[in-house]
Amino acid sequence: MSQKTDHSETTIPPVSRANTQVSKVGRIIIGRHGRPDKDRELGPRLTATQYLAWWASYEEASLKDNGQGPSKRLLEETGSAPFINTSIRPRAIQTAQAISQGREVRQNAIFIEAPLPPPNWPDFWRFLPKRWNVISRVSWCFGFSGGQESQKEARIRADEASDVLIAQAESGHDSVLAAHGWFNRMMRPELKRKGWKCTYDGGDSYWSFRIYEKHS
Repeated sequence: MSQKTDHSETTIPPVSRANTQVSKVGRIIIGRHGRPDKDRELGPRLTATQYLAWWASYEEASLKDNGQGPSKRLLEETGSAPFINTSIRPRAIQTAQAISQGREVRQNAIFIEAPLPPPNWPDFWRFLPKRWNVISRVSWCFGFSGGQESQKEARIRADEASDVLIAQAESGHDSVLAAHGWFNRMMRPELKRKGWKCTYDGGDSYWSFRIYEKHS
């Protein structure tokens, strides 16, 4: 049975507005978190069971303390947003806090990364975490969920997550999200389908971001 996640936001006081007739539509800015303090390229080689535990520890890892931070352009582009959205994972929360520069950070589990359950391979097969990441993502895309969220369920979540960001942007201000590489990717076709065009593509590296604007 698939595990379900509570997607309720932890802090959402609505932003007050003197004028409820808002004609301007804000942008949607979606960024990837910074470099975690958990290196997927380090050994030792792991069995599938060991990788499952490694991924669980990765989900709880903070950002690496190496002086990293958002680019000047990222800070400039997100500077007018009244708050920053993030998932509930430490690496995303800390990224959002660095971008926010003291503004409110709103955690919402709907933005967590899509799961990476490894296939049930015997202990004979041992790989570095970075290789297990690829194997697990391919396996997940072909239907294996290991009792976690399936690809179909994650697509439904991506649809709902895009609606959260769109509602914020349509209220008249930029909507900013600091989240995760694969799930951010899953929201792209949902935004496109709903009339949002990517007007800046910063790639998929740590601290990268994309900007979406309503296509008229």
